[in-house]
Amino acid sequence: MRRCFVCAAAMIGPSDRTLSYPGGARRAFPLTCQACGVLLAENGDAEACRAHLARSLAGPVFAPDRAAPYGLDLYTLRSAATRWRLGARPRDAAGRAELRHPHGTRAAEADLFPLEAADESPVSLGLLCRPADRDAVLASLPAQAGWTDDVAILIDGPARAAEPVPVAGFAAGAVRVAARPLDGDFAAQRNALQDLARHRWMLQLDADEALDPETGRLLPALAALAEAEDVVSIGLARANRVDGILSDVFPDVQYRLNRTHLVYAGRVHERPVLDGGWPKSLIALHGCIAHRLSAAHVRARSRRYEALDPGRGRLEEEAALLRPYAD
Repeated sequence: MRRCFVCAAAMIGPSDRTLSYPGGARRAFPLTCQACGVLLAENGDAEACRAHLARSLAGPVFAPDRAAPYGLDLYTLRSAATRWRLGARPRDAAGRAELRHPHGTRAAEADLFPLEAADESPVSLGLLCRPADRDAVLASLPAQAGWTDDVAILIDGPARAAEPVPVAGFAAGAVRVAARPLDGDFAAQRNALQDLARHRWMLQLDADEALDPETGRLLPALAALAEAEDVVSIGLARANRVDGILSDVFPDVQYRLNRTHLVYAGRVHERPVLDGGWPKSLIALHGCIAHRLSAAHVRARSRRYEALDPGRGRLEEEAALLRPYAD
């Protein structure tokens, strides 16, 4: 198994973690996914693991199975459940504590519920683009009107205050366009975009990224789930297609759904700053951000980023992005 059967990351490595099960039994796992945290027995089969997990998620309660070829603590189960468009809620105080201090040592137990029927917290949509992309970005918005009622577009250009733009499917004034010079600082640009949000949460996308509206429809429920558990940042998988071919850099998780009080840091490869660290985040697996790239852009991007922020351009990522996806 090269890729995790839960999150698809090619980050399976050795583990010394154990889980305790009801009745007091304890089990050691030799492998773990270093992205989502699922624990694996030796020689696990991805399809068998995935089928077993799907059956275990079919009822209202997830109960641990000590004979399963994998193990989950509650933090990992919460992300895994989103792949099946489910939420996972702790059953007791110990479970709530483990969510705040992952990864836990208890095998996960949780109440399950469909995210489609869950409470929601409204989410703003923010988009960064260049002047040449403005019309295409506006044309893409009507498809997203089913899950957001607030859109802010920030153009890289001379500073201009936000102005309303009419877009089909949105109320008057719901879509605004502002401008600000990027000046080689992606974090500052994202922070300026966060400031334009009217809701407590904002999903940010770039002009060369797209989100399927079906994926977007669950974001308000995920935001409400996160608020209930003191989570402030949600990562979504990003599928990079280079000249139309899916790249091996997958799931390439991007923490783009954030509480709007968060700030991004890093002139390039910017990320939200989490007070309390990664336990204040979760990964949602119900869909992907689609990212369109050309091979020429990939080859030039790392060098440009390295010039903007020496040592952080990720020059080694170029070869991985140009390599086609493999299981």
